[in-house]
Amino acid sequence: MRLTFIGSGDAFGSGGRFNTCLLVEAGRTTMAVDFGATSLVALKQRGMSPNSIDTVVLTHLHGDHFGGLPFLLLDAQFASSRKTPLTIAGPPGTRERLEAALEVFYPGAIGNDWRFPLKVIDMPLRTPWAFGEARVESHEVVHASGAPSTGVRVTAGGRVLAYSGDTTWTDALVDIARDADLFVVECYRPAGRTSNHLDLRTLIANRDRLTARAIMLTHMSEAMLAAQHEAAAAGFLVAEDGLTREI
Repeated sequence: MRLTFIGSGDAFGSGGRFNTCLLVEAGRTTMAVDFGATSLVALKQRGMSPNSIDTVVLTHLHGDHFGGLPFLLLDAQFASSRKTPLTIAGPPGTRERLEAALEVFYPGAIGNDWRFPLKVIDMPLRTPWAFGEARVESHEVVHASGAPSTGVRVTAGGRVLAYSGDTTWTDALVDIARDADLFVVECYRPAGRTSNHLDLRTLIANRDRLTARAIMLTHMSEAMLAAQHEAAAAGFLVAEDGLTREI
């Protein structure tokens, strides 16, 4: 697998970073894990065609993680002339929320006769799904979003990429990270646990429970970006927009 951070930022553009979007390439399969409001712009800034994406897997239904989908779909319909199938999969409630977002942003768009095969899947938790050459399994985490919020494990070619999504500490992270080749985990602030996000102090305290071979921090606030040296000193990797890593 090859992982590219199309966006590694939080909801507020901290550090000038784009919203969350992890591009996973596995053989002939190209998957975006999350597709925040700025993700289409980020893709095109890097000269990458949105039509290369076969599947979008969503961890949860906040705008900085799924809000770019109306733009992706309308671009596919009217600008990029997409012909190849696109699958969008997310936690229960994905289809309803996507349709609502389309109607708010572009009234009437939900009635489009799409020029490409489009499939939207409400993916059950802890149930492996195959998308091309990759398998995805989601686990519920703790992050209020009006629907289940999840972390995911992506398996392809004998390698495992784990991703926390957005969450405060929960023991589900132990299962998500277990023996993964890389665990990408949100780390919103240096310290001070909240009801919705993780902090560096909590991750350090639980580091021995997370058995991934490497852990990379993402979704950082301005304060956490300023404290990256603390993360590096504690043995964590740090994501940034455009970073590519072979897994």
